[in-house]
Amino acid sequence: MKKENDSKVTEFVLLGPSSSLELQLFLFLIFLLVYMTIVLGNLLIVVTVRVDAHLLQSPMYYFLGHLSFLDLCLSCVTVPKMLGDFLQEDKIISFSGCLAQIYFLHFLGASEMFLLTAMAYDRYVAICNPLHYLTVMNRQLCFQMVFACWCGGFVHSITQVTLVIQLPFCGPNKLDNFYCDVPQVIKLACTDTSVVEVLMVSNSGLLSLVCFLVLLFSYAVILVTLRTRFLQGQSRALSTCASHLTVVSLIFVPCVFIYLRPFCSFSVDKVFSVFYTVVTPMLNPLIYTLRNTDMKTAMKKLRKKHVMS
Repeated sequence: MKKENDSKVTEFVLLGPSSSLELQLFLFLIFLLVYMTIVLGNLLIVVTVRVDAHLLQSPMYYFLGHLSFLDLCLSCVTVPKMLGDFLQEDKIISFSGCLAQIYFLHFLGASEMFLLTAMAYDRYVAICNPLHYLTVMNRQLCFQMVFACWCGGFVHSITQVTLVIQLPFCGPNKLDNFYCDVPQVIKLACTDTSVVEVLMVSNSGLLSLVCFLVLLFSYAVILVTLRTRFLQGQSRALSTCASHLTVVSLIFVPCVFIYLRPFCSFSVDKVFSVFYTVVTPMLNPLIYTLRNTDMKTAMKKLRKKHVMS
């Protein structure tokens, strides 16, 4: 028994998406391509925003740069471990490694949820109050909003780890997922976890639901404004809002489904987990940034500058 976690369990076994060797090799190739897309796409956006003075001074691209950085880091929490497990029979993670995954997953995930909410407010001001946009969304406010997002993610993550680390684990140690997360881990505790599961719902489930409802409300106001004012470029703005809502739904709906129901779990949870840990970090660059004309122009300048140097 280890004194630091008061538990006989020193490692967990990850069951993964499938037990078939052929399917695991196929999934390895698929997720490897997806991971390379995530890393290259988000890294390109971060570098482009940082080196282009015009984009860096824009509140929207300031937020998008942070979103890409969060997506890049979030994918590194779960995907590399999953890719390695596809190639080996024993899918094992240490107790400390499991806690680290939980910490960084919730830290980055919650920070991204808060950031998406801040970005929805930014779009609301840009569309509904365009004449005062740069005055309202000044540099200081943008920095404060991003800093608050990171702080909110830190507080949320520390709370999640605290819920887990105080529980005793004495077996079994098999997690029905491809990474460590609170809902699966607390079900292995050798004690009554009803209070912990309620706290988990209050922390993760309600956080996801509230942020999602705020986002839906802000985009609803934006759509109503576009419909009543007949702004120039209305169809483009409507298409952008629809794309944003699609990506936002792929993040928040799985989180609400997984974290807002205590005392039960379903086999489909692993499928939902893939959406907000793998799919959305890949789609965010495509939906939010790479289709944007200003971003394309900045990337062309960056490429020409690199070729000339």
